[in-house]
Amino acid sequence: MTDSINLLVVDDHPLFRQGVVHSLGLEPDLKVVGETASGEEALELARTLLPDLVLLDISMVGWSGITTAEKISIACPATTIVMLTVSDDKDKLLAAFKAGARGYVLKGVSGKELAQVIRSAVAGEVYVSPSIAAEMLVSLTQGQAPDPLQELTEREREILQLIGTGLTNRAIGERIFLSEKTVKHYVTNILQKLQVRSRVEAALVANRHGKPARS
Repeated sequence: MTDSINLLVVDDHPLFRQGVVHSLGLEPDLKVVGETASGEEALELARTLLPDLVLLDISMVGWSGITTAEKISIACPATTIVMLTVSDDKDKLLAAFKAGARGYVLKGVSGKELAQVIRSAVAGEVYVSPSIAAEMLVSLTQGQAPDPLQELTEREREILQLIGTGLTNRAIGERIFLSEKTVKHYVTNILQKLQVRSRVEAALVANRHGKPARS
């Protein structure tokens, strides 16, 4: 028979904590070996009990769940940490994982689902509640910078291509029948749009994203 997964439950809301303890206690392979309302006591219990997994709330009086997670992960590196919280703040989620958490579960999850998350986390998997994971995916996708070359006009692309060949502003002007001053103005715009500081960096960006297309 597989050994039980020993758990420490940490939440400063007694009624909720007791409900979690009761629910998890119904699972034959899960065993709650300790519970507490404070991060400070959680660290001491983790050191004493060496649980397989700690369920941590984020918002608690005294040490926050983030602080507690960081201290437990340092003191008991073999113990898996899963946050169980009402907070869907993406900054807190990232902070929790940075502190050593392996799971981030929103309260409202069923007892069966929580039990499965615990098993997965102890097995080495990472878990984030689907709703907040979807939000993060959308925000990350929206935050991705588009191809910087798409920000350039047709004329700017043409000039960037000539910069890549090593031509000076004067030589570029002679090639496309513009004054050196006008070319310099275009080059300034190109550097700003590509967020680079020099012609060399601009050429490198162009090469990294493929040569600008010519019409």
